[in-house]
Amino acid sequence: MTRLHVDLCVIGAGSGGLSVAAGAVQMGARVTLIEGAKMGGDCLNFGCVPSKALLAAARAGKDHAAAMAHVAEAIAAIAPHDSEERFTALGCTVIRAFARFTSPREVEAGGTRITARRFVIATGARPAIPKIPGLDTVPFLTNETLFDPGPRPGHLLILGGGPLGVEMAQAHRQLGCAVTVIEASRILGREEPELAALVIDRLRAEGVTLIEGASAIRAGREGEAVTLALADGRSVTGTHLLLATGRVPALEALDLPAAGIETEGGRVKSDARLRTTNRRVFAIGDATSARQFTHLAGYHAGLVVRQALLALPARARADHIPRVTYTVPELAHIGLTEAEARERHGKSLTVITLPFSETDRAVTDAAGPGLVKLMVHRGRPVGVGIAGPQAGELIAPWALALTARLKLSVMASTVLPYPTLSEVSKRAAGTYFSGKLFDNAWVRRVVRAVQRVVP
Repeated sequence: MTRLHVDLCVIGAGSGGLSVAAGAVQMGARVTLIEGAKMGGDCLNFGCVPSKALLAAARAGKDHAAAMAHVAEAIAAIAPHDSEERFTALGCTVIRAFARFTSPREVEAGGTRITARRFVIATGARPAIPKIPGLDTVPFLTNETLFDPGPRPGHLLILGGGPLGVEMAQAHRQLGCAVTVIEASRILGREEPELAALVIDRLRAEGVTLIEGASAIRAGREGEAVTLALADGRSVTGTHLLLATGRVPALEALDLPAAGIETEGGRVKSDARLRTTNRRVFAIGDATSARQFTHLAGYHAGLVVRQALLALPARARADHIPRVTYTVPELAHIGLTEAEARERHGKSLTVITLPFSETDRAVTDAAGPGLVKLMVHRGRPVGVGIAGPQAGELIAPWALALTARLKLSVMASTVLPYPTLSEVSKRAAGTYFSGKLFDNAWVRRVVRAVQRVVP
């Protein structure tokens, strides 16, 4: 058996693991990177890249075959950046095998035993398969198989009305498929209801059938068709079934007990520094967080490099992590929802909503409906939701504001080019102050006094 002694061993070559490995090796550390499946992980192969490529192709009017070709081209174009060859050239030792811990300081992978000063678990997540009677008797798709070459679905059933479910519903409807989404609670239930409503209305207008508040209790086949029986007595039948019911951390192969690493709720248990119960081991991204975003894994990677390579303190935050659903209209959010903010701040919370129609650019572009929702506590934004064109881009300055804990006055006083959609955020911030300045008896008295006294 080959033995390696390194400074840092990274398990998982998804977005988080690649960021740690690239940063560490370029700073002079001896790094081993282990990946048992595809380099680039979920984001490149089954997640962000293919799903956004499919959405773009569908909106561009491509047919199903051309859209799937575009997906493959997008993955192929980005893959070299995440490849084994690139990381080997950077100086990493790359092992293409699944890793398992053999002790608190060692892992074994592909006939090699690696001893390291620090380890990083960055194994990502896999699709969660619900326990529905009969599901094992029917063919189904997940995000890991949806983008494989194949014929266009005639009628796609999507179980799950979260971001993946609604994105793929809109894309496949635009590709000419009949689409039905089944959600046990509320479509986009994590989002602000009035913002989610803009997306839901658009989906229905495009012909997507949305079923809310009805869980699937049984799956079966009718010839080549797939049928789902629902708890409310209805049944739905389609040619294909996509499971969009969430993802669970991929930890099975690691033998975490051998390393003294505990789990909690199916995830690696970690503290604010992202350390596990084995102080030599960090966990990042989907392996440890309920918020499963590529950008969160990248943020975690930076914190680990800071600690493991430079011995500098670092603590993870969650209040400044944005999320985006890439439908038309887009839906973006950062920080607290209104319900969360009211629970935390009570009567001292101010909530402002502003339609996109308040900005001239939205009018000139006939941009369609849009809405900004702003939660403010004592002059600082604590949560922002945006539904409308380019919401994923418009959330960016709010991400800066919450990261730096800026006062709302900074946004209100920022000079923006005219006309741009970005003005909707500035106008929302200005609305907070306008109530304090205009129609305010005290301000009026001050103004009258100044006019009398100052020549």
